[in-house]
Amino acid sequence: MISNERAADTLVVGGGLVGAALAYGLAREGERVTVLDEGDVALRASRGNFGLVWVQSKGDGLHDYARWTRHSADLWPEFAGMLQQDSGISPDYEKPGGVHFMLSESELEAKRAQIARMHNVNGAAGYGAEIIDRRQLDAMLPGLGPDVIGASWSPHDGHASPLRLLRGLHAAIAARGGRYVADARADQVGRDGQGFFARTAKGTYRAGKIVLAAGHGNTALAPALGMTIPLRAEKGQILVTERAAPLLPMPTHVLRQTAEGTVMLGDSHEDTGYSTDSVSAVIRDIARHAVRCFPAIARLRVVRSWGAVRVLSLDGFPVYQESPGFPGAFSINCHSGVTLAGAHALALAPMIARGRLDARVERFTARRFGHATAH
Repeated sequence: MISNERAADTLVVGGGLVGAALAYGLAREGERVTVLDEGDVALRASRGNFGLVWVQSKGDGLHDYARWTRHSADLWPEFAGMLQQDSGISPDYEKPGGVHFMLSESELEAKRAQIARMHNVNGAAGYGAEIIDRRQLDAMLPGLGPDVIGASWSPHDGHASPLRLLRGLHAAIAARGGRYVADARADQVGRDGQGFFARTAKGTYRAGKIVLAAGHGNTALAPALGMTIPLRAEKGQILVTERAAPLLPMPTHVLRQTAEGTVMLGDSHEDTGYSTDSVSAVIRDIARHAVRCFPAIARLRVVRSWGAVRVLSLDGFPVYQESPGFPGAFSINCHSGVTLAGAHALALAPMIARGRLDARVERFTARRFGHATAH
């Protein structure tokens, strides 16, 4: 028994979408959970998330990730219902399917080849994406621009509100007896004779297990627990329009209409380090591409824009790692915090509660980079 007024079964370092989903799942498993969150001063990818629950194209090159993503999408209806019941907050989840537009024959052929590759390996797992032509698209999404020649479509895709999801997770953690500590950036983590600890400006917190879910902060924290977690930063920018009457019956990879009626435009990939600046040239390109896909967007005023930094491993796939030298210490790293929220809460958190990661996520360790432990 850890004798400390701040003691818990598990410490979760990081209160963004990844950490909050894990903490919620742990609390549902009956664990006493403490979440230490740096707060909105953090480089928080969660607040810049586009909001897709996306299956198509995920896992090309690491097929276990395609299966894991599909599993999370399948869990999302149950997860959304549980979250609303526990928190009273709906994450505005919908699963109408989703499309990825193609504006050239070369794009279309590249996507066709990708789908064939993924079906060949993942067909039994129900990858479930297909190419649809312009005629089929017009029936699904009236009002497309003349440059759209086709698309890939998946019935497993959907979308949710990242901000309502994060708010709901924090409320549900509290409802399940968990503790959320704001403005508590972990400056040091480790293990001593009393178990695992995290030192913050608000004091030292202790638990029998510890989960590092602090995004890019994991790179600095993990070595103290015997892990090397190689991550890279990538900026994405998003534009948001004024509210409009229903325009888009389903999300796309560059456009989605929220439950409030605003339209989100995005999909930039920028190698600018940890910058979150909005850049006019990129904003212009995002808007032009969106109007090519769906000309009615041009009539709407843009009311907000922002940049956010994605949390990516060296190959873009998740890193889920238990420390070889410090059993009970885990580092969880990914950029698909919305898509994977269902799996994090309902599949990964129970593994952590049991104290070990199982075979479903074995391929996601840092050993694939040659980095399982700190050097």
